[in-house]
Amino acid sequence: MKSGNDKGWSPYMAGALSGLVSIFAVVTADKFLGASTTFVKTAGMIEQSFAPERVSALAYFVKEVPKIDWQWMFVLGIFFGSLVSAFTSRSFQWKAVPDMWSEHFGTSVPKRAFVAFLGGVIAIFGARLADGCPSGHGLSGSLQLAVSGLIALVCFFVGGMIMTRILYGGGGRR
Repeated sequence: MKSGNDKGWSPYMAGALSGLVSIFAVVTADKFLGASTTFVKTAGMIEQSFAPERVSALAYFVKEVPKIDWQWMFVLGIFFGSLVSAFTSRSFQWKAVPDMWSEHFGTSVPKRAFVAFLGGVIAIFGARLADGCPSGHGLSGSLQLAVSGLIALVCFFVGGMIMTRILYGGGGRR
């Protein structure tokens, strides 16, 4: 929850910059933005250390070679860009348990870590099931004016609102 003295970035500026990054990716790399394949490729790179013959025999890794590529660097850029944004806006906080979570579920770090990990597993499973992540389907799809991209964006927002209501209740803004 933002307090009156937080200096976060303008959502309009962040949206405009995201749009420029999307255009830059298409113009320079002929690729649309997405991130979930990076996590699968990283898992493949780790598995190559232990069983390279197994990785080379999997049809998925023949199609999506586990290597550091533009998308892997894009995800790394998201991480460092987030740090730069947090530091330049002076909103960086090191917290294992966010305030909103602790108000509703307590301050247990292992509980929060378990739920975050479980949420990540569910999210990556859904992304692989859908053959792409929300940024790939929603943002890049809507940039192409694809009806499926617009539907995906609406579903992501509605699903997020429903889950927020389920997890945190409907008490309105605090």
